Amino acid sequence: MLTDRLGKALAIWAVLVAACLVVPASAASKARIVRLSDVQGSVQIDRAAGNGFEKAFLNLPVIEGARLKTGADGRAEVEFEDGSALRIVPHSEIEFTRLALGDDGQKLNTVQLNAGVAYVNVHSKKGDQFTLQFGHESVTVAESAHFRVDLDPDQTTVAVFKGKVDGTGPAGQFEVAEKHSATFDFAKNDSFTLAKNYEQDPYDDWDRQQTEYHDRYATNKTYSMSSPYGYGVSDLNYYGNYLNVPGYGWGWQPYLAGAGWSPFQDGAWAWYPGFGYMWVSGYPWGWMPYMYGNWAFAPGFGWFWQPGYWNTGYPITRVVNPPVRTPVPTPPVRGHQLVIVGRGVAANPARPTTRLAINPGSAGFGVPRGSVRHLDRVAKEADKGTRPVVVSTQSSAPVRTAPMTSGTRWPSGSRTGSSMGGAREVGSPRMSAPPRVSSPPPASGRPH
Repeated sequence: MLTDRLGKALAIWAVLVAACLVVPASAASKARIVRLSDVQGSVQIDRAAGNGFEKAFLNLPVIEGARLKTGADGRAEVEFEDGSALRIVPHSEIEFTRLALGDDGQKLNTVQLNAGVAYVNVHSKKGDQFTLQFGHESVTVAESAHFRVDLDPDQTTVAVFKGKVDGTGPAGQFEVAEKHSATFDFAKNDSFTLAKNYEQDPYDDWDRQQTEYHDRYATNKTYSMSSPYGYGVSDLNYYGNYLNVPGYGWGWQPYLAGAGWSPFQDGAWAWYPGFGYMWVSGYPWGWMPYMYGNWAFAPGFGWFWQPGYWNTGYPITRVVNPPVRTPVPTPPVRGHQLVIVGRGVAANPARPTTRLAINPGSAGFGVPRGSVRHLDRVAKEADKGTRPVVVSTQSSAPVRTAPMTSGTRWPSGSRTGSSMGGAREVGSPRMSAPPRVSSPPPASGRPH
């Protein structure tokens, strides 16, 4: 009996010591990752993993040193922790040269625009800083602002929709106020001209639609999650709802989940230097539920996500009370390749469609965000049957298919690769049966 008590005491002591060790390690980490939150058409990513450019897909983590590049029909959006967004249109390339935390926890972001057009919508908090570099110039935002930078071979234009931006370049410092613009002439030592207006761009409507989507679904009337993070919140509110599960408390569940649905049946494993393999969900809402909190299963309710554990992100999502013999994907043992699981990963179509088939049990897989009005009502109709429900989709912004300028070209040194690079697709993913309550994986190597 004494031995049993001593063993239990030692076990509890070990858990407490481990917890104390995890907190300082997590707090000391200044590594950050942000979210590739929208992918349309031809988009490639260099994950800074040594593989060069590969096919990009939704929810891929973006780390310091990563690059994004779009083709003739490509558009992409990157979401930052505070809900700030960076969007690029066809024939564009950006590089994340700095994603760091300051000594006081402030977010320090520096992005290099190498080609094309970038839209930036910043929601800065005190001490945060966002810098966009282009050509020989750079603009810095310390407060909230929404602006566009159009980088051409001969000149660059900065147009400010809201707020203001401060910048510097060979011709000196400058400030661009709200609803104003600045044009830099490369042939004249980057001299700039300020204007009290700005010219419209065909992609302004698309950028505005994405901004309105995030604003519309930024909050939920049913439940306040009290999360310190803003990325992915709008997708949670659009693609699912919160419910109070007896014995578990509040949780979130996607529409169209279905009785046999599992949160781990569609996605990929992606390897990142310094972090190892991270699970990338294929679902359009699949960011925050796989970064924080845990997935739980309750009879009569099915799988649902429990928010929480905001101070520590896990490489592998915690699982609570799974059904017996329920498999969850396990990361590859070795290698740096992409490993596709199940049906793969979701991507919005390159071209907008006027009709969309909503499949029962799809959990929103294949439904572009904001494309269906009242998705909750459509989900209820789809859940009643076994056949897809065909609905009309929202109108989309005009698409400019021609290159933005005849002289647009990729910067020297750009690398291109195959459509999937070193990806390996598996028909039957390697699985392992989890315990009834999974143990939290070590927090080392995972950023805030």
